[in-house]
Amino acid sequence: MKAWLKWGLGAALLLFASYGYRKLIPVYRVEIRSDLVMLGDLNGDHRWGPEDLNLLNDFLADPFGFPDEFVRRVDLNQNGRIDSEDLAILRALSSQPDPYLAEQFAKERGKVFPRPRELYRYEAVGAYRARPLWGLPQPHSVQLLSWLEETPMASERGGYQQALEADLYNEATRLREAYRKRESGLSAVERAHAEAKLARCRALFQKGERFELLLELIALVEDAETLRADPSRVDLLRILRFRDHLRELLASPLFENYQRGDASWRNVLEVMEQSLKTDFRLDLRLDTLPPPRNLTHLQNYLQRAEWQYYKTSTHSDDFLKLLDYAQHDPRYLRAVSRTSKKHDDLRVENHNLPMVLLFREALRIKDGDKKRAVGLLDEAIRIPFSWVKSIPSEKLPGSLALDNFLLPGNKEDGSDKSRHWNVFGGICLYKSPEEALRLALQREMKDLRESGYAVEGMVEFIRDMIANLNGMYHVMAIDPNLLLPRNPRGLTPASNSSS
Repeated sequence: MKAWLKWGLGAALLLFASYGYRKLIPVYRVEIRSDLVMLGDLNGDHRWGPEDLNLLNDFLADPFGFPDEFVRRVDLNQNGRIDSEDLAILRALSSQPDPYLAEQFAKERGKVFPRPRELYRYEAVGAYRARPLWGLPQPHSVQLLSWLEETPMASERGGYQQALEADLYNEATRLREAYRKRESGLSAVERAHAEAKLARCRALFQKGERFELLLELIALVEDAETLRADPSRVDLLRILRFRDHLRELLASPLFENYQRGDASWRNVLEVMEQSLKTDFRLDLRLDTLPPPRNLTHLQNYLQRAEWQYYKTSTHSDDFLKLLDYAQHDPRYLRAVSRTSKKHDDLRVENHNLPMVLLFREALRIKDGDKKRAVGLLDEAIRIPFSWVKSIPSEKLPGSLALDNFLLPGNKEDGSDKSRHWNVFGGICLYKSPEEALRLALQREMKDLRESGYAVEGMVEFIRDMIANLNGMYHVMAIDPNLLLPRNPRGLTPASNSSS
């Protein structure tokens, strides 16, 4: 036998043996990487002691200023809440670091104490784990939010009502802490914005609308924790004013007349043109706008190439992290659950909060890089969920989006408004808010013309613009520097939450 043939056969046998070995030995068949987590070890030195108590006191004074991994280590009884029992267990361990002796001392005093092995967890690296809720008295009082002190502290999460109350109490505490930190530096515009939203929250609280109140509180927390209104950026405030004018137009007597045929499409566009002149000082005639893309400009190709680069460079692990978040994060699941039947979400209110939460998580995954976060969302929105599409439409409630179950959207919108939110928010980064606004108007006018200026086409024109404006405002106004939590020594940054 020739030498090269012997070498070839030997190499083939070696590869076959190696493949068989890896298939037969279980350690190679289950590729799960895990970390050993020591509950109550707050400073990462692998022991319990006075330093842990010092960090605990810092945490109790600023409960939402620490990353999720830190907070999960404080939840020693593993009930999903930070409560008095967690504090008692950690204090006992700090005074007696031997968990067997600490357990024995607790039993001698007639108290229940975790078994030593229960104080350790093997956790899969990268797996989603929810941040425990706050279940202790409010650490600080804020005069403007004193009415929130009436929100009861749920003793357990047994049923739906108890779970809702627990989430409400946690979010109320989080809002109080966020507002306390930002209050002294708020501009007049920010303060007025906060007070208007708080007035709506208080009205919902008095009416007993607990679910809607929870979503309003989450939205306010996101504003306080992520947004910074630069006084020099008057264009951002104009975006919100124009959005509100569009919402008012949809509910106006003029629009009712237009739907009945007593007013023309030109009458509706004239109102929008007047709002553009008032809000942006733009003198436009909407029905004469050119196509959205001028293919003779080289700059358009260059910017599109940059956009495509950030989209295609998104790693599969990033998709999995975002998907894991969308499937499990309690705040996102509450927000995305606010759907309505077909044509009931006229003001496009069901999309904004979930998209804000998704964008915040995408920013965390992409280390605060807004262009990469927009690229991640743009690709994630396009992921088809075949298992949803395989379900017959008559089996699905009328409020569920068919093409992507995890994204916000009603049945008539699907992921459409989510894409509008993200795309035109991204254009603000590559061009400017003014150019993004012009492109949005040109894009939506193209669809309106193709509909023959029909009533349904006009409704979608305005609703799409509302989604565009929401994305433009939040993508530009979110300050990545506000998203950085404290990182105590020994802990890596939080791996699965935007907190």
